[in-house]
Amino acid sequence: MRPPVEFSVFLLSLLAPAVLYSINNVPALQEPLPILGVAMVFLGSVLLLLSLSVGSKMKVDPLFYVFAGFSFSSTAALTNALEQDGFISGFMSFYVKMGEPHLSTAYAVMMSYWEGVVHFVLFLTIVHRMFRGKSYRSLGLLWAGSSIAQQMVLVPGVVIGKYGSNIRPAFWRNIPFFLVPFWAASQLFSRPRGMPVITADKIAAEQNKSLLSRPVDLLLSLLLLGAMAFSVFRGFVVLDCPLDMSFTYIYQYEPYLKDPVGFPRVMMLMYLFYALPLLVFFIYGLKTPGCSWMLDWTVFFAGAMTQTQWCHMGASLHSRTPFTYRVPADKWLPVITLNVLLAAAPALLVLRCHANPAYFMKPVPVGQTNDEKKKN
Repeated sequence: MRPPVEFSVFLLSLLAPAVLYSINNVPALQEPLPILGVAMVFLGSVLLLLSLSVGSKMKVDPLFYVFAGFSFSSTAALTNALEQDGFISGFMSFYVKMGEPHLSTAYAVMMSYWEGVVHFVLFLTIVHRMFRGKSYRSLGLLWAGSSIAQQMVLVPGVVIGKYGSNIRPAFWRNIPFFLVPFWAASQLFSRPRGMPVITADKIAAEQNKSLLSRPVDLLLSLLLLGAMAFSVFRGFVVLDCPLDMSFTYIYQYEPYLKDPVGFPRVMMLMYLFYALPLLVFFIYGLKTPGCSWMLDWTVFFAGAMTQTQWCHMGASLHSRTPFTYRVPADKWLPVITLNVLLAAAPALLVLRCHANPAYFMKPVPVGQTNDEKKKN
């Protein structure tokens, strides 16, 4: 009898620390090119073992290999975070030194915790649901948003930051991790969404309400407007806006924004050029009935914002960030509050959209009930 597939994925992912320990302790592997070669060969071997674990007769969703393969990188990331924070040793020192020096930064440590815990749990849950015929589309979109945001900050941040002059061959193993989530997201968005059938009367009643008569939606709109203003402000700050308030903020509240590692600057520009337009569309979706795309894009966006905000807040307080770039102790309350609200706004929007989706749905024939299910 075969063990559950998610159990096989879990066991294979535990091989990552063993590979890292080998690289760290075998002198022949402690060179830039061998490090990249070992990493890519082992990832290919993991995919082969995963293929064997599901059997040749079982029809497997191609996304299975994405989630299962990425689980290997999750345990490697968690190993890095634990070593950089001093909980373990002997696994990552040579890889970080000769492969990816940026992994020792506070941002990379917080990113590694997120990948090693949140992404890993998502992978196992998705694989579990996949092989039991249950829907995993929303969980997949949550991961896709998180992973795409992670890579869009990490890769450009390394290139333009202080580590850009010290890029080693092993850095290029990030390319598939950068590209594959985009492909996975396109696959997930193109698949039909499972939704409850709601009576036409209830949909009409919800959609006839103005924004002012929906206090939750009104508060969410105001919260999203605040997130837009904060994103614009910090985008201008990292672009060296000469206004006095920008100077005051970056030196007295969030000096981490000028950390030469490059990650905070890239993140704020991402918010300015990518998050800001999405926030505008979400406010439009709260005001205009029938915007069914809100049910997917809010999940994707929440994954991106919670990941980036976790990394940003954690790195701005972490001991690996030089003291001069950390949030001053007397400014923790306003800075952390603003950043938590920025992360909470998309999460609250997701909860609102999925708790009562009638406002965002197309009318259905009279007579269908809430207990029925259909594919939209």
